[in-house]
Amino acid sequence: MRPQLEQIARERYGLVLNAGPFGINSRPALIGAKFAEAHGVGEEYHDAVFRAYWQEAQDIGDTAVLTEIAAAVGLDPAAFQAALDDSRWLMAVTDDVYQAQALGLNAVPAILFAGKYLVSGAQPYPTLVRVLAQVEDETGRS
Repeated sequence: MRPQLEQIARERYGLVLNAGPFGINSRPALIGAKFAEAHGVGEEYHDAVFRAYWQEAQDIGDTAVLTEIAAAVGLDPAAFQAALDDSRWLMAVTDDVYQAQALGLNAVPAILFAGKYLVSGAQPYPTLVRVLAQVEDETGRS
C-alpha cells in the first residue's frame, strides 16, 4: 500500500512522502496530542507530528522527538514530558480507543457521519461528498 499512498500524496496533494520507521509505538504521540489539545495547540501539534513522521522520517515514538515538536508549538517541554507519564492523559487516549471499538472502527482514517454512517480508510474527496449527500438525503440533516 505504501507505493500507492506515496503516489496519491504526490499526485493529489503535491507532497513527497518520506515516512518514518514502520512499527513504532505511536501511543506517546497520542498522549501528547491530548495534552496539546487541552492547552489549545492540538491542531498545531497534530500537523507537526504528521509532518515529522510522513515528511521528515522521524520516529514519533521517541519522546525526545515529541518534546521538540511540543516546544515548537508553544508547549512547555517539562510539562509535556510529565504529561507523557501522567495516567489521566493515557486514560483519555484509552477512552478514545474504547469508543472507536464500540463504534466498530478498525481502520484509520475513519469518519462517522450522523453517528451511524461509517467511511473507513483514506477516501478521495468526491467520495466523501457523495456519502455526505446520501446521509443528508436519508436523515434530512445537513
